[in-house]
Amino acid sequence: MGEVRKRPQVIRDLIELATYIGEDNLEVSDEFLRSAEETFKQLGKMPGMGKLCQFSHPSLSGVRQQAIKGFRKYIIFYQEIDSVVEILRVIHGARDIEEVFLEDNFGDEIYP
Repeated sequence: MGEVRKRPQVIRDLIELATYIGEDNLEVSDEFLRSAEETFKQLGKMPGMGKLCQFSHPSLSGVRQQAIKGFRKYIIFYQEIDSVVEILRVIHGARDIEEVFLEDNFGDEIYP
């Protein structure tokens, strides 16, 4: 299995999303976190399974997306760099994804 690394922001994303889901149902919140981890492991085994994103900003080329199993509205964004799958963000699909990345100055972080 390939190595999977999560950026610190990913942990914050997961906590924020699980807290939001947990306001209605703690069991579903726990299941969300389990499903996210399971999907991260799958990406480590098969990094090409995610769809290549079509961002307009050139620094975001090569970013892929994969929905969390059982939670299709929540999207994992990642890149494969030197056979390491780097999880960049976990974001609800209704948000302006490219804007979120650009607000984070991801262009500078992805390709310094």
